[in-house]
Amino acid sequence: MAPARVAGGTRELDLRGLLLLLLQAILYFAVMAGLLRLRRRLGIGVFVCALGVMHFLETYLAAVFFIELPFGLISPGSTVLFSGKLAMILLLYLLEDGETVRQPIYGLLIGNMLMVGLVLLLRLYDPPATLTGYNPDLALIDHVGVLMIWGTTLLFIDSIAIIVLFDAIVRRLRGQVVLSALLSLAAILTFDQILFFVGLQLVAGTPASALFGGWIAKMGAAVAFTAMTAIYLRWGEQRPASPETGGVADVFSKLTYRYRYEELLNRSRTDALTGAWNRQQLDVAGPQHLAQAAARGRAFGLAIIDIDHFKQLNDSLGHQAGDAALVGAVVAMKSSIRPGDQIFRYGGDEFVVICGGVPAEDFLAYAERLRAAVAQADGGALTASIGIATFPGDGADFGELIRAADARLYAAKRDGRNRVASGTM
Repeated sequence: MAPARVAGGTRELDLRGLLLLLLQAILYFAVMAGLLRLRRRLGIGVFVCALGVMHFLETYLAAVFFIELPFGLISPGSTVLFSGKLAMILLLYLLEDGETVRQPIYGLLIGNMLMVGLVLLLRLYDPPATLTGYNPDLALIDHVGVLMIWGTTLLFIDSIAIIVLFDAIVRRLRGQVVLSALLSLAAILTFDQILFFVGLQLVAGTPASALFGGWIAKMGAAVAFTAMTAIYLRWGEQRPASPETGGVADVFSKLTYRYRYEELLNRSRTDALTGAWNRQQLDVAGPQHLAQAAARGRAFGLAIIDIDHFKQLNDSLGHQAGDAALVGAVVAMKSSIRPGDQIFRYGGDEFVVICGGVPAEDFLAYAERLRAAVAQADGGALTASIGIATFPGDGADFGELIRAADARLYAAKRDGRNRVASGTM
């Protein structure tokens, strides 16, 4: 299937071809950006459907329709439609988040693969009924189908890669969104041009001039679509402030559904009311963290925290007030512990905090900060009694530390509550 070539090399024809491509790009961006702008009213599905419905035309034009310019052959399907699709996916990410933008990414992959599968099933019925003056070009369908499989696979990789790359670049450039978008779009389009041309060469016998010519055109498309994106972000819709993430790995997790898996996994490990880790997770994580600390020769400590007079609070103010008090206490304790420390709900109104790296002589002050945080959680209405234990002085394993801290907790309650009890008392 040899590509159709447009004859001529005059300046007039070159300018006409470039102008047509630019007009296509403007029309494409204007319509797609308009649908994106209306997503709150029409729903994101309208944008996603419009994005995916042109994939067959995009692949067909990339295989058979070329414009000849001095620097080589270029295809509107590849230069405008594909480049525009990636630009719109990136724009959606800029305006939304990784969890939203993965919808068209996965939808395009599954929908296009389904289209190819359905066509392959139709090939089992051969020959089809003949019609006067028209017969289906199954060879063309086969060629385009192969290119669609290859192109869809690349599209899936490109779509995830451009967002991950953008997130990495924008961090390096300290929030320069437009320049980061241009660099990431140019890099991914370069990657795609090389690999998609391999498929074109094998399936359609596309000449080598389409490789360089297509790359030049895609770099121009990257500039044009980035400029239109900048205009849209300036006058069409302001980009919301992006929340801090854990970096590229966090973005990749959200795009590849690892985020949802980890979120569901975390829900099974956490207490539904307070958000602290649950008792089952303490039984697993506690001994593990202690073993790691012992292997590295680091200090390890735990504190058992009991909310004072919690039963009376429940009885006098009701369970909703009691629940709110527990949530407030956990929020306060989380604000006073270090990022690597963990808090677990041990029982009804009892919690355990574990941490590594705090020397035994400093752990009493650490627990005092926990007690003070609880006392400030509800305007002084709550207090907490705390028992602490440290490794290795108070026990050689996690069970011994729990028993030592529990005994000291009862000592703190017996001595008047709202205090920390340690082995030195």
